[in-house]
Amino acid sequence: MNVNPLKKEVIDTETAGVIGRPILIFLTTFPLGLALDHLLPLVRLIPGIGLVHWISALIAVCVILIGIGVIVAGIRNLRRAGTPVPTNKPARTLVTTSIHGWTRNPIYLGFVLALLGTGILIRSPWIVILAVPLAIYFRYGVVAREEAYLERHFGDAYRDYKARVRRWV
Repeated sequence: MNVNPLKKEVIDTETAGVIGRPILIFLTTFPLGLALDHLLPLVRLIPGIGLVHWISALIAVCVILIGIGVIVAGIRNLRRAGTPVPTNKPARTLVTTSIHGWTRNPIYLGFVLALLGTGILIRSPWIVILAVPLAIYFRYGVVAREEAYLERHFGDAYRDYKARVRRWV
């Protein structure tokens, strides 16, 4: 924390210190999966034609739409509360309502759902597989650091919120 000597106000500059920007990691996972599909092809469990293909495509589109909806709701909720979305900026407000009342990490949950749905839709085994390390990265490289930061920053209010609302769903 710094103090602005002209205004005598405290300026919070501490951040969660996450490992890599979550949006960039998410966006690189898709092309990585496509590259792995090309370089190390795996058996596609979903056929490219027939009823199973159409049912899986419908499920995948639903998962993608849910993921995008959760991401948008999470971003909108943070912006309405006046707190920055990027993890490299300090949190101004503890957001606990709307989508954040159901899951503490809606944006990361949405990223994983969108990636998983996309992998199913385009029948990419590697993209589906990479959804697992992406979720692990979010859990340990981002969420754990954010939770420690938010506990330091908001104290008991965050601990109460954490006890009340699940991390994912």
